[in-house]
Amino acid sequence: MYKRWIATDGNRCAPAVIRNYTREDFAGLIEVQKLSFPPPFPSELWWSEEQLGEHVSRFPEGALCAEMDGRIVGSMTALRRTFRDGDRHDWASVTDDGCIRNHEPDGDTVYVVDICVAPGYRRFGFGKWLMQSMYETVVHLGADRLLGGGRMPGYHSESPGLTPEEYVEQVEAGERTDPVLTFLLRCGRVPVGVVRNYLEDEQSGSNAALMEWRNPFK
Repeated sequence: MYKRWIATDGNRCAPAVIRNYTREDFAGLIEVQKLSFPPPFPSELWWSEEQLGEHVSRFPEGALCAEMDGRIVGSMTALRRTFRDGDRHDWASVTDDGCIRNHEPDGDTVYVVDICVAPGYRRFGFGKWLMQSMYETVVHLGADRLLGGGRMPGYHSESPGLTPEEYVEQVEAGERTDPVLTFLLRCGRVPVGVVRNYLEDEQSGSNAALMEWRNPFK
């Protein structure tokens, strides 16, 4: 994939690119992770060169990055899986701890391993551009859907007494906003369930909302 356009935040315009990342991009990708997921997010969950090497060798179509100002400012990574009854569903199990060695080339689901944008560039809409580009990948590959676990960082501090399911329902209904779930809803993703103990994540109470986008051509 290679997509070029003029990005704007309403005040500034600059050339931007979305493309498949390669080994030459690893340092920039890791730096974006550090900027995007500061403490209390566990630093051991930032990408390593070993993980990134697996991404570009096993499923390069699912390894996307965004560039602006001569630097990488965002990335999105996925793998393909077909989910079966009884499969364990947490981030580590589904993504092989982010190494995607369990990637299934003919899997019916493109599963989001990670999406991140450096804070200084989020106003330019890179998250939506990356998401749209992965939708295009789903269609191009003929997969059934895009699926992934969405963090709910507002849950721990803003929803005393609510179950994670109730919290997701309220965000979906527009009764409250969440930095991640509201963004995913705006991108066209739909909640189809909640997974507890999905990922060590204090802000989300270790919960995640399963967010789906169906291929409209299937």
